Amino acid sequence: MVGTAGPDVTSGQIARTCELIRPHVRRTPVIELDAADFGLPPAPLALKLELLQHTGSFKARGAVTNILTREVPKAGVVAASGGNHGVAVAWAARRFGKPARIFVPGVASPAKMARIRECGAELVVVGERYNDALLASQEWTAQSGAMPIHAYEQRETLLGQGTVGLEMEEQAPQIDTLLVACGGGGLIGGIAAWYEGRVRIIGVEPETAPTLFRALEAGRPVDSPAGGIAADSLAPLRVGEIMFPLAQKFVERVVLVEDDAIRGAQAALWDTLRVVAEPGGAAAMAALLSGRYRPAPGERVGVLVCGANTTAVKW
Repeated sequence: MVGTAGPDVTSGQIARTCELIRPHVRRTPVIELDAADFGLPPAPLALKLELLQHTGSFKARGAVTNILTREVPKAGVVAASGGNHGVAVAWAARRFGKPARIFVPGVASPAKMARIRECGAELVVVGERYNDALLASQEWTAQSGAMPIHAYEQRETLLGQGTVGLEMEEQAPQIDTLLVACGGGGLIGGIAAWYEGRVRIIGVEPETAPTLFRALEAGRPVDSPAGGIAADSLAPLRVGEIMFPLAQKFVERVVLVEDDAIRGAQAALWDTLRVVAEPGGAAAMAALLSGRYRPAPGERVGVLVCGANTTAVKW
């Protein structure tokens, strides 16, 4: 484990974390609509628009939690990221006056690299995949003494991301099922820890990056393929050790979606709601629209739309 405390992540700790970070993060809205708006059978549908969070993704929550609950050395903070986590750490470091160095792989989108630079962090591009950036960041941590903020393998990160679940339950207490995209597992692990089985949690991953899917099959985190349209946000080498027991206990299953389905979900979110989502941010919606997840009659579904850092739309 990378974090400074034990691996336990509980709903009580998430509630306390929410109070701590509330002045620094946005309470993002939930929009309630009819699934028929998307060409699906009529049914209530609740979308949590976490892509309206600071930095365009839920990652700001975990970044702020780390900086507020850990002692940041003079060397500042360091993070490895496919993009969104790096943007969030850079933004949080600037907000609290801390130096930051962010390592990203070549697969990171130009939009995310540009936002990291705009936040004043030092950007280092290394290798092609997230794990390359992670190894480089660990070398810098050993050399500089900077405080690492891990994208998912950190208790503080899971506590911050879990506040998404707390808000969702307050805003849409009626849902039976929540669809959540999964990469390293910080988001779905934190949300699962909050709900503790009160709603059905369904993970969604690209077919080209079945990280949690493979881990649940194997009974432990294992190396998985890491590619596809959402590789900059949903394609780590493996899921985290901290979140995995939470997933085993509280995530009902993982469904896999094709890249074309993710593109289709991006288009549908724009056409129907004028919401611009990045591939990883639209993956959970892709499971519903493609039929990879089919709700039962009367089932009330929530979907987390979790990221907006894309160059797909130019004004």
